[in-house]
Amino acid sequence: MKRGKRYVEAAKLVDRATLYDAADALAIVKKAAVAKFDETVEVHIRTGCDGRHADQQIRGAVVLPHGTGKTVRILVFAKGPKADEAAAAGADFVGAEELIPKIQNEGWLDFDVVVATPDMMGVVGRLGRVLGPKGLMPNPKAGTVTMDVTKAINEIKAGKIEYRLDKTNIIHVPVGKASFTEEQLADNFQTLMDAIIKAKPSTLKGAYIKSATVTSTMGPGVKLNVGKLVN
Repeated sequence: MKRGKRYVEAAKLVDRATLYDAADALAIVKKAAVAKFDETVEVHIRTGCDGRHADQQIRGAVVLPHGTGKTVRILVFAKGPKADEAAAAGADFVGAEELIPKIQNEGWLDFDVVVATPDMMGVVGRLGRVLGPKGLMPNPKAGTVTMDVTKAINEIKAGKIEYRLDKTNIIHVPVGKASFTEEQLADNFQTLMDAIIKAKPSTLKGAYIKSATVTSTMGPGVKLNVGKLVN
């Protein structure tokens, strides 16, 4: 794979043989983010979990102290007073059954997070095939199936992110933008890691976090010293 000049230059900042402390790694990622847009800083954590077992599934959410730097569009499935409450709280889209054909048939997906009141989950369940693979299905563990739609919307707008295992048992999460200060990125990263370490399944044998890398959208990956993260 041929890399562009910018990537090649940025990659020189990283010593492939070194495992970096989080603060140093984030500083390098920030310096290496030289694209013409504000790159997202992401963390990729390879776990020792086996997501095929229900008791080793990891899924949750955490509010990052400095947000993600991204404007999040929220769709809320609710009816009556709860629909009014969602609109008043700042939801970008609010609806019920009438949204099903729009999403299913017209491929409308102009939203980043879906929140639903519990009574609407029967309706939302019909969209499982569309929303599920995109990680958009509301989930009680992530706080997106709730009667308190105001709280859910406020937390998401404030920088709440969801973390979960993918099919290869890796967690991929954004922790901010390259324009953030190193301190803001470090705060967000530490908040995320505290939540993930707390979510360790009690049935897990062996290493929980096998490796972790931080990177920006277009930049090189920087490997972290996992020993220091877990201890």
